[in-house]
Amino acid sequence: MAARFGFRFGVIAAAAAIGSVGAWPASAQDGFPFGLEMTLDAPPQPGSKRVPSLDIGESGETRLELWCKGGKGQFSVAGNTVIFAAGPLEDRSCPPEKAKADDDLVAALSAAGTWERQGDEISFDGPTRLRFHLNTN
Repeated sequence: MAARFGFRFGVIAAAAAIGSVGAWPASAQDGFPFGLEMTLDAPPQPGSKRVPSLDIGESGETRLELWCKGGKGQFSVAGNTVIFAAGPLEDRSCPPEKAKADDDLVAALSAAGTWERQGDEISFDGPTRLRFHLNTN
């Protein structure tokens, strides 16, 4: 009887383990890119090689390097819903057109309500869709 109970317990435990495999979180390739850096899918502005990038920490803390300005922010994510709260930006004596482009980009990122990931492409959707590519090098 003890052997039969042990066998049944083993079968039940194995079935539970197999069933729980689907309960594991989505792989890092499908999830929000915490701990990764990404670059805006846009050409550099005239006279510059710089393209805005986001360096997102494991807890959503973010370092922004924009067309000219830089600063910090925070991402909060639940499913495909995203909230970005920008902190103060460093002015860095930016020309007016680059300062405006930076402000517009931060405003668009802050207005995004959802995000999605397809491979190395991350999109933030709001009034303006922003596409970023993960830096894989």
